Amino acid sequence: MPSASTYAVFLATAIALLLVPGPAVLYVVTRSIEMGRGGGLASVAGITTGTVVFVGLAAGGLSSLLLASTTAFDGVRYAGAAYLVFLGVRRLLGRGVEEADAEAAPRTRRRAYMQGIVVNLTNPKTIVFVFAFLPQFVDPGASRAWLQVFVLGISFAALGFLSDSMYALAAGTIADRLRGSQVIARVQRWFGGSVLVGLGILAAVWSPSHAR
Repeated sequence: MPSASTYAVFLATAIALLLVPGPAVLYVVTRSIEMGRGGGLASVAGITTGTVVFVGLAAGGLSSLLLASTTAFDGVRYAGAAYLVFLGVRRLLGRGVEEADAEAAPRTRRRAYMQGIVVNLTNPKTIVFVFAFLPQFVDPGASRAWLQVFVLGISFAALGFLSDSMYALAAGTIADRLRGSQVIARVQRWFGGSVLVGLGILAAVWSPSHAR
């Protein structure tokens, strides 16, 4: 287990990072505007799941292998990027906007959840923090270093869930009040589509070397 002082410094660092909105927050706000608070929280759950996946890799000692293997890393990155660009272009072209309200809520939220996982698995901010920054708080000489990584990583995921949930609730509440207006319809189409395309491009052009 990390010492109390190390853990406190880590939490302060994590909170400072989370206060700066990144790709995950943009996605959560976009989905909250389009689908309301329920959809926003579903996307937050997906984002958090993506973080937990990375934490599991880091705790298992697989993070260095993933970052060292250009082929493996690029394969995951490009697949996720292509998917996000596809979703964004589809939104910009107007496909799926009119049917959104008619879609069954559980299916819609499941889709937001799955897309949230993809967004965070290609999120440079999360990758750098979990794979490059978090290990600096781990004492490699201590027994069960993997447990330190796990505790720190899960703590970061929990803080991220709380932070992103606040964005989801705020954006979803505002959007619910404007639901049905032309303004919110345009925001759903142009803002939402542009954000998804932008996230896809960011995922495609970013590489681990940019963090060094």
